[in-house]
Amino acid sequence: MTTPRVTIKDVAARAGVSKGAVSLAFNRKPGLSDATRDRIFAAARELGWAPNLAARSLSSQRVDVVGLAICRPAKLLGREPFYMEFISGVEGVLTERSCSLLLRLVRNLEEEVGLQDAWWRGRQVSGSILVDFRADDPRVAAVGRLGMPVVAVGHPSLTGGLTSVWTDDTTAVTEAVRYLVALGHRRIARVGGAASLGHSALRTEAFERAAGSLKLVRVWQVATDFSGEAGARATRSLLTAPEDDRPTAIVYDNDIMAVAGLSVAAEMGVRVPEDVSLLAWDDSQLCRLTRPTLSAMSHDVHGFGADVARTLFEVIGGGGGSHPAATPLLVPRGSTATAP
Repeated sequence: MTTPRVTIKDVAARAGVSKGAVSLAFNRKPGLSDATRDRIFAAARELGWAPNLAARSLSSQRVDVVGLAICRPAKLLGREPFYMEFISGVEGVLTERSCSLLLRLVRNLEEEVGLQDAWWRGRQVSGSILVDFRADDPRVAAVGRLGMPVVAVGHPSLTGGLTSVWTDDTTAVTEAVRYLVALGHRRIARVGGAASLGHSALRTEAFERAAGSLKLVRVWQVATDFSGEAGARATRSLLTAPEDDRPTAIVYDNDIMAVAGLSVAAEMGVRVPEDVSLLAWDDSQLCRLTRPTLSAMSHDVHGFGADVARTLFEVIGGGGGSHPAATPLLVPRGSTATAP
């Protein structure tokens, strides 16, 4: 028995709207509330219906909107220099091409999967940038089913064959540990990001391997949410131990946590760098405004964002290939990492 073909009329009936409203939603036309538009997209997903993809082929369309969804609280994102610099790099390339960025914050990956589906089916974007990959990330299969042009910001081991641009976190972490060991440190801690994030897991593994190969006396790794508050709590916990049983150096996965850690050390009367050395992952303006100035890993985040945007345009045009960005390097100008 042949299954009846789903039509725009069926979608309209499921959503409780007219066929004209469905057309408005999928053609990005004004005249509908966000709630109605979302209801139409949800009905289309439930029925497995999409507009004629041949008619909406990107080869005959102007590429004018790129999507980016970020799974972070708005308050935290506003304080995080990394994403601000990354987005500015993306925007620089989009501006050159008279394109716009559609930015949305989501609460979880499931919400993002639905959002990307709605963006693509609704012809709201020509492609998307995917960030913060997890192991077995559901977005890989979802965008594959849609045939949606994307670039994945993450190591190829996490991105399931999608075109990817990534930083070499493994090498960077290893070099950071080697640098601190060369200064004479044998008790080193790392205040990392969320354990569920793929790049955090890669850094964790690299830190453990480096510590083992260099035969450190003791190591600590603390997972956080990247916030200054979490960085402060982790630092306080590490520094409350007796002096001969606490780290002499701490590596932070972002600059916000490093700045918070510096503040906690001052509050506790722990001298930096005489009693403990601090090393930040991102060399943002924040690191240069502290006293003493924070030693950091140099990473051209703006250039990284621009590279990602250019790669997405190559994918949309039918080309593009995965490649690593520049590896973060140690910056000599900071003064918070010295011999113990």
